[in-house]
Amino acid sequence: MLRKLARLWALFLLVLIASQAQAQLLPTPKAEESKTTETDAATATPAPAAAPPTDPLGRETPRDAVSGLLAALAERDYPLAANYFEARSNGEQLAKEMQAVLDAGGSLLPFGALSNDPAGVLDDGLKPAQERVGDLGDAGKTPILLTHGTNRAGTRIWRIARQTSAAAHTLQPRTKQAEDEGPEIAGASLEDWVRLLGIAALVFLGFQLINAGLLFTMGRIIADKENSRVYRLTQAAMPPLSLFFATVVFMFWAGSMPVSIVARQLLLRYIGIFAWVALAWFLFRMVDSVSALLISRMAGQERRQAVSVVTLIRRAAKILLLFIAMVAVLDTFGIDVTTGVAALGIGGIALALGAQKTVENLVGSVTLIADKPVQVGDFCKVGEVTGTVEDIGIRSTRIRTLERTVVTIPNGDFSSRQIENYAQRDRFLFNPTIGVEYGIGSAKLLEAVELIESVLDAHDRIIKPGARARFKNFGASSLDIEVFSYIEAADLDQSLVIRQDLLLLIFAALEQAEVGIAFPTSTVHLTPHKAPTTRPASLDIDPAPQRGA
Repeated sequence: MLRKLARLWALFLLVLIASQAQAQLLPTPKAEESKTTETDAATATPAPAAAPPTDPLGRETPRDAVSGLLAALAERDYPLAANYFEARSNGEQLAKEMQAVLDAGGSLLPFGALSNDPAGVLDDGLKPAQERVGDLGDAGKTPILLTHGTNRAGTRIWRIARQTSAAAHTLQPRTKQAEDEGPEIAGASLEDWVRLLGIAALVFLGFQLINAGLLFTMGRIIADKENSRVYRLTQAAMPPLSLFFATVVFMFWAGSMPVSIVARQLLLRYIGIFAWVALAWFLFRMVDSVSALLISRMAGQERRQAVSVVTLIRRAAKILLLFIAMVAVLDTFGIDVTTGVAALGIGGIALALGAQKTVENLVGSVTLIADKPVQVGDFCKVGEVTGTVEDIGIRSTRIRTLERTVVTIPNGDFSSRQIENYAQRDRFLFNPTIGVEYGIGSAKLLEAVELIESVLDAHDRIIKPGARARFKNFGASSLDIEVFSYIEAADLDQSLVIRQDLLLLIFAALEQAEVGIAFPTSTVHLTPHKAPTTRPASLDIDPAPQRGA
């Protein structure tokens, strides 16, 4: 357990260091915007018809404004931070006072909760030009407000409201900022980082101990832990739940701690990744547990097609959960996922054109599930492939052949092939042709037919009526008797055993009646051949002419 916790914190620190290496918050612009170039919202001139230029300080959205302010405070660049306040006078002093108030216990909304819309949140009960981004940490929880104004360049920007600056100035005498806070890391003192990380470790370790204690107690109470669904479900759910609740408790606890606001916001921003990972981990395990429970029940009821449906839904749910978690994590890192999702919709058409086979296989999998030609566990023949269906997936179906090889067939191709399902048979055909010897006579032949029929009538696994034996044909080497009947059996293996029993009984009855089973024979007739007594004229040779004649 401790090893897992150590790995978890190693991952967290790696993310933290990497984010700081890239100036964790919005990058600080090199050029500063003078306060004299800005006007308040009341005297703002109408925006020109042309598209306004981009704000060099990145104050177009509440999220960007708060992130830019924190970046300036982390660098102790108070002249730059003054540009994030609506009040035009004493901007540097206002920035110092705001930092002192926030460090003393004021709080800001986490990064993910800040609006990334240039218009802000319009249904929060405030004026359209105002946005609440935190509180000053006093007894009355005075809100920290942003106002939406326009500078002379025509850009709509968000800044700290005048009333918020005045409230922070009022609270400033009750706050005290240390002159020498020791070494700093990412704009916050080392002491603040140690306090925050120590509390985080304490919270995470406490929930891990609760998790271990709960499982230990349940293990002592429940006799058969391996077969207890409650224990197994709890065992699967507790690790991600403990991580999730530890993250939530730490976020509430650390949100108003009297430590550097820069350290708090940075840590709370990236600690949210653990909450999303824990939630996705918990839902993954719940999907696996619920699907395993459903599959075991349906397998016991021999509802094999339902097993395929549950498997397909489980995989689709996991893909959806993974996508949601990835979107949340990317949003935490400040990546605009809205544009990406919109691009997916536009590029979906091109992707569909380029992935026609994939779409065909997906449609084929839906067809297989809806039409139910085969189910997992069925013995079937698909084209030239014969074997047992092992899995019906989103893209393909796997069949275990009689030679124990696995053949993977794309579902689009699978659904278009001729499928012969042997597992769907309610009875098995018993239709051998038995050849008896020529020369036994018609009476014996009729007796052989009656003997075979009596064997069929006497056997309790032959479906009646309809079972019969008839003399069919004069074969090349035998007198052929055709048997037509159905065997009542649960599966192919049982039908083969019954078939063997029937053949042995028929052979024993014919053997007792002295009726021999024919086998392929050939009769060769030899006749004497007499040589001709006269010589054919064509074989005569003219004598050679004499010399001198």
